[in-house]
Amino acid sequence: MKKIIMNLLLLFTFLSILVYAFKVQYPTGMVGLTEKDGALGCICHNFEKTDSVFAWIEGPDSVVIGNTVEYKLYLTGGPAVEGGFNLAALFGKVFSIDSLTQRMEYVQGDTQLTHTQPLNFTGDTIFWRFVYTAPDSVLTDTIYSVVNSVNGDGNPTDADQWNFGRKFSITVYDSPISVKDNLSEVKDFQLYQNYPNPFNPSTRIKFAVPSIESGHQGVNAKLVVYDLLGNEIATLLNDYRSAGVYEIIFDASEFSITSGVYLIKFSAGEFSETKKIVLIK
Repeated sequence: MKKIIMNLLLLFTFLSILVYAFKVQYPTGMVGLTEKDGALGCICHNFEKTDSVFAWIEGPDSVVIGNTVEYKLYLTGGPAVEGGFNLAALFGKVFSIDSLTQRMEYVQGDTQLTHTQPLNFTGDTIFWRFVYTAPDSVLTDTIYSVVNSVNGDGNPTDADQWNFGRKFSITVYDSPISVKDNLSEVKDFQLYQNYPNPFNPSTRIKFAVPSIESGHQGVNAKLVVYDLLGNEIATLLNDYRSAGVYEIIFDASEFSITSGVYLIKFSAGEFSETKKIVLIK
């Protein structure tokens, strides 16, 4: 019995030293604690995770290879005085978007995201913004997270609570839409006149999404072909696009339509523009 008590005391002392070392080495956040690495989580706050703390990620679930997209990590539950997190992508990269987060190297070649200081709860939910850059290959990626909700007394004890966040899956795909430019001088949304016009059987349609410098982070863009009666012929695009000038080919031979005038409509957020296109067979 004495041996068991002694072993428990040694274990507690070791963990206390470990917690202190973590606190000194990482005073503003930690990395390497997510399920990506098979880690035990935020055990420096509490040995067991709890379902009373809940975290999830919101943002596009599909991204074109090489594109960068903004996301948010939400946290609710627990003592809800202050909160922190660690975020890691399986294949892509995660980056800071403001002073609330920082990138820290976990192992060589793997830089993860964490907080720069605990974030105060002002309601029942807090969130951090970050961006994800997709890898240059077609695959299914995963973003892992771990979060803690603490009482803010500065002492990591079992009064604090943590949990792994819900895994967020991203489909990384190769878009048939080519990026013509990604220039800072793109100041506004625009739908260009197709070329050639008239066309048979295919034509190139180009549109622009304004740059971050213009106050935009990208948007869900939609490109649809209609006949003059308003009937939808084809949806050429309906997904997230970051800043740039894009081009897509509309091949009328893939659809059962005759010669005539059609409409191409480009919409993105509150912006909408329509142009006439002429098919001659």
